[in-house]
Amino acid sequence: MPPSRLGRIPPGLIYLSKQIPRILAPAASCYLARIILYRFCDIAIPTWLAVLAYIFSGPLVLTVFVQYYIWKDRREASAAGAVLAPNLPGWIGGLDLFTVNVENMFPGDHLAVGAAELGYTFGLRFLFKTRLFTAEPDHLRVILATEFNSFEKGPEFRDAHEPLLGTGVFAADGEMWKFHRQMTRPFFHRERISDFDLFESLADKAVTQIKARLREGYPVDMQDMVARFTLDAATSFMFARDMQSIAAPMPYPHYVPSSTTATATIKPHAVAAAFRDAQLVTASRYRLGEHWPLSEFWKDELTGPVKIIHEYLDPILEEAIAKKRAEEREGKGKTADEAAQEGQTLLDHLLTFTEDRTILRDEILSISVAGRDTTASLLSFTLYMLSQNPHILSKLRSEILRIVGPSRRPTFADFRDLKYLRAVLNETLRLYPAVPLNARTPLYPTVLQPKNGGRPIYIPAGTRTLVNKIVMHRRTDLWGPDALTYDPDRFLDERLHKYLIPNPFIFLPFSAGPRICLGQQFAYHEASFFLVALLQTFSAISLSAEAQPPAARPPAEWKTNDKSGWKAHEKIRPRAHMTMFVRGGLWVTMEEAEKDV
Repeated sequence: MPPSRLGRIPPGLIYLSKQIPRILAPAASCYLARIILYRFCDIAIPTWLAVLAYIFSGPLVLTVFVQYYIWKDRREASAAGAVLAPNLPGWIGGLDLFTVNVENMFPGDHLAVGAAELGYTFGLRFLFKTRLFTAEPDHLRVILATEFNSFEKGPEFRDAHEPLLGTGVFAADGEMWKFHRQMTRPFFHRERISDFDLFESLADKAVTQIKARLREGYPVDMQDMVARFTLDAATSFMFARDMQSIAAPMPYPHYVPSSTTATATIKPHAVAAAFRDAQLVTASRYRLGEHWPLSEFWKDELTGPVKIIHEYLDPILEEAIAKKRAEEREGKGKTADEAAQEGQTLLDHLLTFTEDRTILRDEILSISVAGRDTTASLLSFTLYMLSQNPHILSKLRSEILRIVGPSRRPTFADFRDLKYLRAVLNETLRLYPAVPLNARTPLYPTVLQPKNGGRPIYIPAGTRTLVNKIVMHRRTDLWGPDALTYDPDRFLDERLHKYLIPNPFIFLPFSAGPRICLGQQFAYHEASFFLVALLQTFSAISLSAEAQPPAARPPAEWKTNDKSGWKAHEKIRPRAHMTMFVRGGLWVTMEEAEKDV
């Protein structure tokens, strides 16, 4: 069937068409056996017994297969002198996870509870498959670095992310990943003054908008604003197209009548909303694995958002390709090194490697997720923490005024001196990592050595393995008894030398090994520049509980049921798709600083 017609068939029906033969095969075999026994052996199976066989043959066969593979994995583990990781208790096949209200979950909280019960490397059965979670630094060193070639993102990750990200660097494996990585790396290995020109222009526009809204007497959704800032920065950086989302109308709090004014039809909002929706659907698909069509039975929920994204991006790619070809005809073509210099965009650079529109689009979208969304997450949670810790905000602002001053633009040298600012960003990334979980899948059976005694842990090939950063970043045995306290000084005082320097794999905000984030310095600079501009202008930040949508406020159960110790003190509701974000926005009020006359 042609792909265009296949794409119109509901995902659920396609899924069932593949599963029904497998589901009906046991019952059909029982029916066939009954006929054979009657015709050739003159044995009549009673109808009631046949019906029972038809009904229970499927579950029986499933149980046999599941138990066989469990036995097989245990046998292989024993042969390797190891054991399988302990599994969290639950219903058969992990079906109880369907009863969990994901909306009320704090990202990673249930994993912290599981780690407290079973240790920091454990399994979780979901739809009869084991998913391994590890928050053990020595194990992460193996997975991300020393045995890097033995692990990949995996087919389930690629299948879930392909409709949105294609074969871009974020989702690719093997030779395709190497190609994208080699293509992109040179562009991020330079400190470009033009990046600071961009940040200055956008930060000034953002601060102007924030001041105007606050002077109206209303709180500002800073998550929305930093998302606009990073979106405009990303589109300008990648293909010299400022989407001007900062200039678009800002949302009002839910209690203001004008807040019902539709902004989703404004192009920047439409594209940003489509990208957000696509990430939510993609995250859901990855969570459900091959069974995701059951949650989108009658409609492919990615089709609409991806169409909007492509309609925005494809004309830009066409124009850039045409421009490059025109320059080549005029003898003005650029080498890859020239295209990575000042004033050139990421797209200019990528075009020196390929004109394939699909590859270009996939890479641009991958960089958007890896760069724009992660920085927006970092800024959102940093501002949240500053609103909850006025003494830290005051100390940070004092450093900024002392080194940069009340109005001057920061330089590369300034950022090297703004050590407390970097510590603030790192402490945010520790407690609220932009990407709380990273996915890997072993290509071959792997044995992870124990930390302190015990037997090694065996990982069967193909097991989805989750790098559990958010739990590791909050471990008191790795970070000290105050691990759950927001304290940037831990990256500057004796705790740095006691905990992090001897064991750098306890802190992985940008991952590690060959797949470490290429744009981490760009992200640090972008976030730092925004915070400097903001705190040059404002001296205090306060969370506005009134402006938070009721559905976005922390559930009451967080205070009474907080086994991990993570949730009871929260004033907002963190969530995660590919990256962490604040549900309902980060609504704050701010005080303008007094200017020296």
